[in-house]
Amino acid sequence: MSEKVIRRVMRENGLAAYRPRKRKYSSYRGEISPAVPNLINRDFHADRPNEKWLTDIVPISDDRLLRRKTRMLDKALGQLHDGEKPIVHTDRGCHYRWPGWIKRMNDAEVKRSMSKKGCSPDNSACEGFFGIVKNELFYNLDLAGVTKNEFKKELNEYLEWFCKDRIKMSLGGMSPDDYRKSLNLI
Repeated sequence: MSEKVIRRVMRENGLAAYRPRKRKYSSYRGEISPAVPNLINRDFHADRPNEKWLTDIVPISDDRLLRRKTRMLDKALGQLHDGEKPIVHTDRGCHYRWPGWIKRMNDAEVKRSMSKKGCSPDNSACEGFFGIVKNELFYNLDLAGVTKNEFKKELNEYLEWFCKDRIKMSLGGMSPDDYRKSLNLI
């Protein structure tokens, strides 16, 4: 029998096939700490480096994600120069509302900024970066048989190329590294 016939017979008999819904990933876990205002308010332009930081997490549910994210924050905060106090803009995911994250932000005296819940345009510059990575790297890779470590290596090589060699017209046709060098930041 064809699928069409089976659907008609099921409909006539009031039957429906069970289809489990795919759960969409969401880092939102409720109001685990008070939200902070959206200081960036979709103005992603910065007049100098380390004025505004944007961050987001790819939808991977991994217990080690919070530790990795915290290590990355510690490393980034450790590279700030005296007087640099960026606004750190995030979504409202639980990773950014965790007491350990908030304590690190407060200890470094940086300002927190959060998007509205479920409003990706509030973090569109970061979302746009991930879109570029997907289009230029991810969608062009054949991931059949690729291990996690091999993928990490590919991603790291891409990000290195992105910073050192990929030009951006918004930076005057320079790569991010060349732009920083032109400002005597490297």
